[in-house]
Amino acid sequence: MSELNLTHSNGNKVKLTTPDTLAANKTFKLPGADGTSGQAMVTNGSGALSFANMVAGITMMDQWRITNDNNKTNGQVIDSNWERSDTFFAQIGTGMSESSGIFTFPQTGIYLLMGQSQMNGSASYAGFAIQASSDSGGSYSSVAEGYQNMSTVGGYHHITVHGIVDVTNASTFRARMEAVNNASTQYSGSTNYLRNGLTFIRIGDT
Repeated sequence: MSELNLTHSNGNKVKLTTPDTLAANKTFKLPGADGTSGQAMVTNGSGALSFANMVAGITMMDQWRITNDNNKTNGQVIDSNWERSDTFFAQIGTGMSESSGIFTFPQTGIYLLMGQSQMNGSASYAGFAIQASSDSGGSYSSVAEGYQNMSTVGGYHHITVHGIVDVTNASTFRARMEAVNNASTQYSGSTNYLRNGLTFIRIGDT
């Protein structure tokens, strides 16, 4: 196996060696200039190397569900019995923090927020909104909202919504799930699977 030895002034060496196996000659062309801070060396697939911005995968994903029913009227926050989903799931990265249904983000970035709800009750319509605040919960605006006609009284109804949030300051941004209905509605919970809950995925830098 051939080696290229780069010897330091103190006598220590950095070695570059060939692969364990090599079926044919191979040439790698180095770039003519250094990249910028945070960039990595990439290949064009034909041996030409260059510096480019690193493409990161999903660095944060977290999912929360309510474990017991919440009975809520219009405008009330789904605020109790939250837990991190643990059925066939493990969070990626530092997850969300939760207190009484208010969620705090672990870092800045662009987030995909997804929610789903299973509902029951006598309301003629019911649903929920995913809301966000940029002033530590002083005021909230709906990121996404949906509801449906509850045509079958006593039957279960299901709805999903999603939205994008640009979290520019992790210390002041909040998120929550708020009831939308015209009469008290049961938002169902479970400790085994997601009936009512939120999923948070960080999809990129802000």
